[in-house]
Amino acid sequence: CVPSDFMTRNPRTTPTDPSTPERTGFRSGFVALSGRPNVGKSTLLNRLVGSKVSIVSPVAQTTRMIVRAVARTQDCEVIYLDTPGVHKPQFRMNREMVRLARAALAEVDLVGLMVEGPEGFGPGDAYMLRLLQEVKTPAYLIINKVDAMGRTALLPLMAQAAKRHPWEEIFPVSALTGEGCDELSAAIRRRIPEGGPLFPEDYLSDLPERLALGELIREQVLLRTREEIPHSTAVMVEDMEHNTKGEVRVGATLFVDRDSQKGILIGRGGEMLKTIGIAGRREMGSSLGTPVHLSLRVKVRKNWRDDPSILRLLGIVTAE
Repeated sequence: CVPSDFMTRNPRTTPTDPSTPERTGFRSGFVALSGRPNVGKSTLLNRLVGSKVSIVSPVAQTTRMIVRAVARTQDCEVIYLDTPGVHKPQFRMNREMVRLARAALAEVDLVGLMVEGPEGFGPGDAYMLRLLQEVKTPAYLIINKVDAMGRTALLPLMAQAAKRHPWEEIFPVSALTGEGCDELSAAIRRRIPEGGPLFPEDYLSDLPERLALGELIREQVLLRTREEIPHSTAVMVEDMEHNTKGEVRVGATLFVDRDSQKGILIGRGGEMLKTIGIAGRREMGSSLGTPVHLSLRVKVRKNWRDDPSILRLLGIVTAE
């Protein structure tokens, strides 16, 4: 039901389905949620869409690929892009993440640049501003995590932000609690251009099912491990089978860089891997709406973050 080349198309030129009639006054457009790592882009996307599409963790660089998700009202269709945080890349994987995030700024109708309210503007935010000024795409500033900052600090931060860039509007929000998100959503719907619906009404996200399930498993790794493990782990769903009872059997491999990391992921007596599997199975069952049987194994694949064949299978590299 979704064009097979959707992930590689320029969002500005994605055609409306010719069978879909034009609707007078209807609006549709693409909005990139951008910013440095760990400012809450995935949490906000899930909030605006009203469904869990992107995985969320307190670990920086959780999002590794562009995730597109659709939010609809009676007269509007907004396609949100959850982009990787822009950071200093060390591996090919990270270089591709940053390339995708930068490209998205020029390919959308509106950018929502997110900063962390309690932290204010840092060097990473200043770099994002320079990128935004290069592409000249209309932009909202989204000051996130206002629930964790004093109100007396908010107005000076907004005044400072207004001097840094000609924002269309500035929105203080909390993606976690929902504060200010309804106002942001309404403003986005007013700002995107007129145009007919681009996707079927039951369409939510462009993330292929196996990649989506792998991300749910990786989320559990991020939530349960620390230091180098989250950044050094990839999850690949290799087997997926629906049985006659309506259940789904999933087999996945967790790739790491070193033997020591493999030991941490497995844990003493296999306890860590078992814990990840139980939580991952629960999340996948909730997503699929059916019982899931999950089998996990861990493999050492040195330098996988520089291996284009692995990165393509993970959906991070889409073209040479």
